[in-house]
Amino acid sequence: MAMVANIGMMDSAYFVGRNEILSWINATLQVNLSRVEEACSGAVQCQMMDMTHPGVVPMHKVNFDAKTEYDMIQNYKVLQEVFNKLKIEKHIEVTKLVKGRPLDNLEFLQWLKRYCDSVNGGIMNENYNPVERRCKGGKERHPKGSTKASKSLQSNNLPHHSSGDAPGFNKISGPKQGKTCPTSGLADCNSEIQALSGQVMDLKLSVDHLEKERDFYFAKLRDIEILCQSPELEHLPVSAAIKKILYAVDAKESALGDAQEIVLGSTTDDAVDDMGATE
Repeated sequence: MAMVANIGMMDSAYFVGRNEILSWINATLQVNLSRVEEACSGAVQCQMMDMTHPGVVPMHKVNFDAKTEYDMIQNYKVLQEVFNKLKIEKHIEVTKLVKGRPLDNLEFLQWLKRYCDSVNGGIMNENYNPVERRCKGGKERHPKGSTKASKSLQSNNLPHHSSGDAPGFNKISGPKQGKTCPTSGLADCNSEIQALSGQVMDLKLSVDHLEKERDFYFAKLRDIEILCQSPELEHLPVSAAIKKILYAVDAKESALGDAQEIVLGSTTDDAVDDMGATE
């Protein structure tokens, strides 16, 4: 368990895409999330652990209708208690997760998927009924949300149909065209907006991952630089060669050749000194 909890940020688990994570959650728990930040309340994570470890999660304490940060924090407290019971050494960044930031929630869900897959091999418990467990645990958030959404869509569509009955519009386009064209045009616009929004989100996540990878390798280079600057090593030719590469400013030309000359030159000098000492 501890090994899975402590996987590094460059592990393949953190390169699982947003769509794959959402598909995994929706299929496993029979919900309909469209964005990873919709899982910021912690209820989804609690139920995933409930499926993975039946009987460990007190589902009656999980609030699936949590809206405020206070209610969300209570869900994460339940999750932390479960981690403690299972001796899972995983720190939960509650203050970041409840803010609903996509990257923070995606990373935690990526870790959660890796953990669940490590326990059950990615195979869902066939005897687990997620809808029934949510009903027993407390308020069932998503079915209500989907009902409200459908009602909202219906109410939003009504004005478009009624607008087609306006006399001024009928004189130009006729009754059928007045009802069909605006609705289809609006649907096309909405679908295009959703597609573009998804692309923007994917690009943001890609940039965030690239920045993390950049920081990861920069930290390594900084460690090497500090090591080469230590009093015991800074006067060695190999340290000078490494710093030659680190401090090179010309991106088009490699400093490897100059670094090799420094090392080879020092080797030649050492050989001459050894010959002189022998003589």
